[in-house]
Amino acid sequence: MKKKIAGLLSLCLAVVLGAVVLTGCGAGFDPEKPIAVVVRETASGTRGAFMEIIGLTGKDDPTGVITAPGTPQVLAEVRGNPQAIAYESLGYVTSEVKKLKINGVEATVANIINNTYPIARPLSVVYLPATLDNPLFAAFHTFLLSSEAQVVIRDMGYVDVNNANATAYAKPPLSGGTINISGSTTVQPLMDVLAEMFEDLHSGVTVVVAGGGSGTGRTQAQNGTSNFGMISNEFETGGTTEGLEFTMVGGDGIAVIVNTKNTYDNLTLAQLKNIYDRDAENRITKWADLA
Repeated sequence: MKKKIAGLLSLCLAVVLGAVVLTGCGAGFDPEKPIAVVVRETASGTRGAFMEIIGLTGKDDPTGVITAPGTPQVLAEVRGNPQAIAYESLGYVTSEVKKLKINGVEATVANIINNTYPIARPLSVVYLPATLDNPLFAAFHTFLLSSEAQVVIRDMGYVDVNNANATAYAKPPLSGGTINISGSTTVQPLMDVLAEMFEDLHSGVTVVVAGGGSGTGRTQAQNGTSNFGMISNEFETGGTTEGLEFTMVGGDGIAVIVNTKNTYDNLTLAQLKNIYDRDAENRITKWADLA
């Protein structure tokens, strides 16, 4: 009994940005312990967009980072690791993790639309110009910009960037066929839903959606393996996008997430960069460094 009472009453005091915070001893989060930095794989469009926005394009990761190959692994790592910090597409962040404000602004669709949340990016499909000469592929491209598709994009937590100009989809006569799409794992769950809707509209049409990352989407659209590639970062002409065209189908914010036991609520972009920059002069390696 004495042990049980002692365990219930045992509390730790942590000083966080000048405020005293009560945390359970052994609860897991300790601001004096190292930050567990979680990153996406190099082919990830989420990673590319995040690193570009915080000013670290092309930089190597700090030593000892945890690399997650996809959204489920990112969320699982943050849920189970009280010291973790990660970045993930806003549309896939659940209440099982905690979103940090950036520069005092919450990661919400409304704040992305009004341009106050600083970590946001476009979601696009890329394709060879000749792709749209095929009536089947052209119809799917039109469907992606339709008012029906914009409702799905909005309902799934993305920004419906084409909503103002979207019109109802006028279903053309199609004789069947297969559409192959690959690329960003951020866009993939959205594309799965849109693909199923398109198949329901057109009997005999099959839409095959695969992941692999934005880099895979660009490469496979370029070499004809896929009719459309999905990318979740800025489209830049030349290099890996040589000969491709793109269409933005939606927008997305990248949320910075931590474990729900983490007592911090806000980071500046500069602080965020100093966590992920291995060469930062004032690199932040533990949460207490923020104070």
